[in-house]
Amino acid sequence: LTGRVLPWLWGATGIAIAIALYLGLFVAPADAVQGEVARILFIHPPAAWLAMGCYGVMSVAALGTLVWRHPLADVTQKAAAPIGAAFTLIGLVTGSIWGRPTWGTYWVWDARLTSFLILFIMYLGLIAVWRAVEDPGRAARAVSVLTLVGSINLPIIYFSVHWWNTLHQGASLITAEGTRIHPALLQALLAMMLGATLLFVSLLIAAMRTEILRRRVRSLRLSAAGAVS
Repeated sequence: LTGRVLPWLWGATGIAIAIALYLGLFVAPADAVQGEVARILFIHPPAAWLAMGCYGVMSVAALGTLVWRHPLADVTQKAAAPIGAAFTLIGLVTGSIWGRPTWGTYWVWDARLTSFLILFIMYLGLIAVWRAVEDPGRAARAVSVLTLVGSINLPIIYFSVHWWNTLHQGASLITAEGTRIHPALLQALLAMMLGATLLFVSLLIAAMRTEILRRRVRSLRLSAAGAVS
């Protein structure tokens, strides 16, 4: 099923991102205060959203490993971790590029930025555990526990701008009063968020298929080694 769906997903991803880039670069006007530099925010919020969303997927998969013992749960975790790390890195880099002309510095140790950096370090740690433990079952259980413990960082990232005094702006896309973004900018941002989400789903499915094939090869090698011995 995924083999048949994946090409269509890649096609939809390319179309959505192309439309989003057109809207963001040629249709949306420059920001009244920040000027052209604000266009980087068509990349930064979707990357940050998916960095957190990917960890949420991994947390649900961790429950699937520890509680329901679903055979695809640990495959999902292992496939999603590098993708989440990549989106987190994109969010950190684009945020720093935007921060230089806006805040006057590439980095400040405020609550939002620091907690988001911790998320990136957590991704790297989970990937390291997968690589360090040879047995997939043991690695899956260890990563699941660490993932669930680390999930406490997600609400800290989201609510940090409300709990502490930070340079990072508060919510503007979804607020109690509605969105604070101009409709022309909002269209481009939503299109890019859709394209980025489709990209994440496509990458995740492709990575899961690769991981399943890798495990099949490992099982065949172990079986062949046992037969020889």
